[in-house]
This record gives sequence, C-alpha cells and structure tokens, in this order.
Amino acid sequence: MANDRFASAHEMVREYQELEAKMADPSIHEDQGNARKLGRRYAQLGPVVAGFNAWKSAADDLEAAKEMAAEDASFASEIPAMEVAVEAAADKLEELLLPRDPNDDRDVIIEVKAGAGGDESALFAGDLVRMYQRYAEKRGWKIEIIDMTESELGGYKDISMAVKSKGTPEPGTTPYARLKFEGGVHRVQRVPETESQGRIHTSAAGVLILPEAEEVDVELNMNDVRVDVYRSSGPGGQSVNTTDSAVRLTHVPTGIVVSCQNEKSQLQNKESALRILRARLLMDAQEKAEAAAMAERKSQVRTVDRSERIRTYNYPENRLSDHRVNYKANNLDSVLNGELDEVVQALLDADRAAKLSSTN
Repeated sequence: MANDRFASAHEMVREYQELEAKMADPSIHEDQGNARKLGRRYAQLGPVVAGFNAWKSAADDLEAAKEMAAEDASFASEIPAMEVAVEAAADKLEELLLPRDPNDDRDVIIEVKAGAGGDESALFAGDLVRMYQRYAEKRGWKIEIIDMTESELGGYKDISMAVKSKGTPEPGTTPYARLKFEGGVHRVQRVPETESQGRIHTSAAGVLILPEAEEVDVELNMNDVRVDVYRSSGPGGQSVNTTDSAVRLTHVPTGIVVSCQNEKSQLQNKESALRILRARLLMDAQEKAEAAAMAERKSQVRTVDRSERIRTYNYPENRLSDHRVNYKANNLDSVLNGELDEVVQALLDADRAAKLSSTN
C-alpha cells in the first residue's frame, strides 16, 4: 500500500502537533471563543492521528518481520497475520479520512413545527419534542427551550430548543452528529384524540436541525438586521403580555426571519432570536458554499407537506418506518420514549456506506 494514499493523514498529523503546541500556550485561553474552536479541531483530529499511528506501527512491524525473515526463515510464518493487520489498520484509517460534516462537533437547535393535520399535528409535534427530550436525557445532554407556541389542545404549533452536550464529548457523539438526519417531515398515522368515530388520520410535523453557532462562527452585522417588536400572544390569539416584548428579526441580505416571544423581557427574546438567527445563517452559508457536498441535507424542509415525508409513525401497528434507508422497526412505543439509537445508527451507517462507495 502506497504511503501517498494517506498523504492527507500526514497533513492532519502535522496540524494536530501544531494545535497541541498552540493549546499549551496560556495566552491562547485569553480568547475563549478561539480556544474552544481550536479545542474542537484538536478533538476532531485525534481519532485520525490515532488511526494513522496504528497503521504506521503495523506497517513498520511488517517491514521489520520481512527483513528478519530474509535472515531467519522462522520469522516468515508471522508475516501473513501481520499483513492482515496492516490491511485492517489501513481500512480503518481510510474510513477515518472520509469527508466529514464540519458541524459534527457542534450542539444543535431543533425546530419542530406543526403542519398538515390541524390540532392533531400540534399534538404529534409535542410527541416528537418529548421523544427528543427523552433521547437527550438518556445521552446526558441538556435541553433548553428557546421559544415555543403551544396549541389550544396541547402540543406545539412551533417550538425551538437547544440540545447541548456536557463537557468535551468524543467525536461523533455530539447532539449534531447524532441528530443531523432527523431533519424533514415526520408523518403520523393514528386515531386522534379529537376523532369520535375511531378513524385513523394522517398528519405531519416538520423538524429542522440547525448546528448551533457561536459568535465567532458568524459575522453578523446588526445594520443588516431589522428589529420589530410586538405583543406576544398565546393559544387562540389571546394576549399573554401587556407590553411589546415579542421580537421579530429580519436579516435583510438573506431574507431569513426569526421570531421569539417566550420570555417576558424584550431583551431576552432578542437574544434568543439572535441565537437562532446565527444558527440559520451558519447553515445558509454552509449550504451555499458546499451545495454539491451537502446532498444529505436535501430532506431538511421549511414547508410541511405530507408528501415530503422522511419517516412514518404508525401507531395502530406500533411500527416506525424511515423511508430514506428502508428502516423498519415494530417498537414505536420505545422509540417515542427516547430509544432512538438504532434508528440513528441505521442512518449513520447508510451515510458512511455511501461515502465509502463514492471513494472507491
């Protein structure tokens, strides 16, 4: 196996060593935003460096064994097993070098919006929110509600919540890395609580997964942002606040609009809206810059149409179906209780297989 096959790994090892030296300099930590950015990159490169070292060590051992076998034939019997070890290490390194999503080390903002189906859709949106909350609890993540509009019968017309990891998570275990394929239209088939005839209805809710952005990630000029304030309202349109505390931000260059009304303070709502706006701007910039490489995002929808479903939740048959990878499971009750790992892993495995096949 030619060493130039892993030329990019050599570059990453050098970058890793340079980062290690930078992070040992106490002055780096005076800028916490930059220090976190360097730390994320360092953690991202760690597995590749470990994989490269394992492959190089196995290759060096094989080369030494061949040299010794030339002088002493008894060493020749060890060579086949060592060749297998080198090939296995090379395959593992090749997988580690696959193009990775630059957001895989980030936290996320999840937006869930009721769609087709009226009140039943809002109730289903509430079920999806609880599913993600329970999944987050099982993985030790922190949930923070940023903004929400509840429906009259329960559930949510729309809700935005942040999902944050604790400490320094291993690569591939962050909220974004695990939840990035949840974006799209989720369809439910069940007898609604509002149905007196016992008929099965179909409704839908939309999920959008945004990588959470820090201020250092997005250059946001407030001169480009129009700020409107208005009185917040609750289910049915009744006023829940007697002051103009709700905030709507419009980013004029992109047309992105974000509204927040969950807090009683106008300032707090503005900060929450800015947080979501930064996340949307980060995604917008990345999608434009990497359109060809971001095919997996095509299911992230802004409109909620039943025909654009990515997953169906069939309550009468206790079945979940993910239509992108033909995944089916008859444990819908467990999934809705936060047992999402098998579903998530099926999507990640399919994504990895697609990337491997495209490099061969």
